[in-house]
Amino acid sequence: MTVRPRGGIAVLAVGLLAVLLPAAAHHVRPTPYGDHLTVAGPGAVAAPAVRVRGAAVEAYGPSDGDVRWRYAREGRWPVAVVGARGVAMAVWDDGVVTGTGGRGDRVRWHRALPGVGRWLRAHGGRGVLRPMGPGILAVVTRDRVTAYRTSDGDLRWMLPARGGCAFRPERAVRHAGALLVAQPCAQGAWTAQVIALDAFGRIAPHRRPLANDRPGDRLERPHAEKALASPR
Repeated sequence: MTVRPRGGIAVLAVGLLAVLLPAAAHHVRPTPYGDHLTVAGPGAVAAPAVRVRGAAVEAYGPSDGDVRWRYAREGRWPVAVVGARGVAMAVWDDGVVTGTGGRGDRVRWHRALPGVGRWLRAHGGRGVLRPMGPGILAVVTRDRVTAYRTSDGDLRWMLPARGGCAFRPERAVRHAGALLVAQPCAQGAWTAQVIALDAFGRIAPHRRPLANDRPGDRLERPHAEKALASPR
């Protein structure tokens, strides 16, 4: 009778587990951000209309109403969505902002807004997403206004609320090419309680705005920190 050494079998088993377990973990790894994008409709539409429906963002043909694609995130709810220049941009209840190709080809980018999830769930999405001219999206929350390039989610500028003040995105209005955002303060002059913004940030005399095109289209201006006017 031949007795095979058990030690060799144990070593072989450990070796197989070392190979198989990482492979299995790779296959069960959750999708980043819990993304689920489904192309559902007949044919592609370059610039479909977009809406929030239940726990998902839907794009549909403006003429026939048929759903072209549907985008959801596990355990999350979209609170607002807008479409601009072939990109559908949504803000979710956890403070993540996403940009999805107009044809539903892919989710192009994700950006996280720090510390706004609870506020978004209480406030909702009214006035939060503000297209600011060609290729720029401003996200207005209580504590800050953050602007992204719509094509790739690149951060262009950020403006914090003045100390003791808070932005009210639902009260923002457009006037003469500017977005006027209410900034109520516990104390201070009334002139400090409304700010004017455009695609380049806060409107102020002698500012030097950032170039907002993609890299390679034109050079960024030097001393970019001067593009943001200090809150007054």
